[in-house]
Amino acid sequence: MQGIISILLMFVIFYFLLIRSQNKKEKQIRDMRANLKKGDEIITIGGIYGKIFNIHDDVLTIVVGKDNLKIKIARWAVADIVNKENKSENNASKEEEKQELLQDQKESLQKQNNKE
Repeated sequence: MQGIISILLMFVIFYFLLIRSQNKKEKQIRDMRANLKKGDEIITIGGIYGKIFNIHDDVLTIVVGKDNLKIKIARWAVADIVNKENKSENNASKEEEKQELLQDQKESLQKQNNKE
């Protein structure tokens, strides 16, 4: 009986530590990509920094470098927004995510202690 409880407890801990936090992170990335707008400074997954010049469905045209080279990229290729005003929001959301994760860990440990 105690073996089954410990296995279930491990699944609960894995859920809170891995699966739930990963789902939250994916949701934040989806929201960020859905809210892209003209003029946002971004970095792509490949490490290219640019400014959004045009948005058409899932294709973004970004301006790169001093020569204003225009590159078309897919919306899913955007890794992050690097605008100065958005950096503080991203840092705040990362801090909130850490706090939520710590709270989840505390709750799971309390549940474990209550079962014992």
